[in-house]
Amino acid sequence: MFDDLRRRYVDLAQPRLGSQVVYATDDFFADKARLISPDAPVWIDGKYDDNGKWMDGWESRRKRVEGHDWCVVRLGVPGEVAGFEIDTAFFTGNYPPGAMLEVARSEAEIPPDEAWTAVTPKLELKGDDRVWVAIGHAEPVTHVRLHIYPDGGVARLRVWGRVLPDWTKAPADEAIDLLAVANGGRGIIANNEHYGAVANLTAPGRGVNMGDGWETRRRREPGHDWAVLELGAFGRIEEVTVDTAHFKGNYPDRCSIQASARAHGSPEEIAAQAEGWPVLLPEVKLAADTAHLFRDELATLGPVKFVRLNIYPDGGVSRLRVMGKLAR
Repeated sequence: MFDDLRRRYVDLAQPRLGSQVVYATDDFFADKARLISPDAPVWIDGKYDDNGKWMDGWESRRKRVEGHDWCVVRLGVPGEVAGFEIDTAFFTGNYPPGAMLEVARSEAEIPPDEAWTAVTPKLELKGDDRVWVAIGHAEPVTHVRLHIYPDGGVARLRVWGRVLPDWTKAPADEAIDLLAVANGGRGIIANNEHYGAVANLTAPGRGVNMGDGWETRRRREPGHDWAVLELGAFGRIEEVTVDTAHFKGNYPDRCSIQASARAHGSPEEIAAQAEGWPVLLPEVKLAADTAHLFRDELATLGPVKFVRLNIYPDGGVSRLRVMGKLAR
């Protein structure tokens, strides 16, 4: 299930989009910022700090007064929330038995009480567990509030959904990165993600290390690896950057890109359609740890919405930038 969520949505709460946990009633045992860490939660045996056992998540102290604890996540970009993933990994005797989630759309750092809308009932949680909670809320959201009853620890909160850029503010004559996650771009499917997720291709900035990219296993059979991605909006592509930052002994020898204005169905069905898409960038050589910029090599295909990155035969790519102008 969780792999399917990653294919259909992006985590709107990820810090690299600018999202932050801006408030918590209490985070005595574990810093509230860890709640939205992009890494999977870990257990470190024997690790303690001044307040007790170090835990990878957000954990409040044992409540000795009336009430309950809660925290506020400000999303880095507005989005439509499809649901929440609540992970209590490694919280066994200290997890909250109940939780509830609210959303808000506000310019404030911490929205006032009247701005919040409850989107779940009070949920029952278990220790060392991971659950998906779907919601129906079509309006753009800027904040999420997690209530826990009465106290305790949650390892991770993922806010799965779609980025909703305000395209009315985009200049008509200026090229933008149509594939950037902040502009609604997303990875749909890849034939292999053994060492790194295809979603990393759309992330901001250059990759911070070799783990911050899309990398496949070593191919021992004929063929090549590929990834299919969706642009945030229809656009006419003018420039492509294929960045192999940090990939030195494991970068692809070559790459090519196909593109299409239309795709439909499941990720697997889109992948099958992508095999026949027109070529945007013919097969070109790549080098290690290099941002490769392509302009003149690109075919003129008109407005497109989807791209397929082919790498030959395998390896790692840190980022894929697709610069173009919106097709208005």
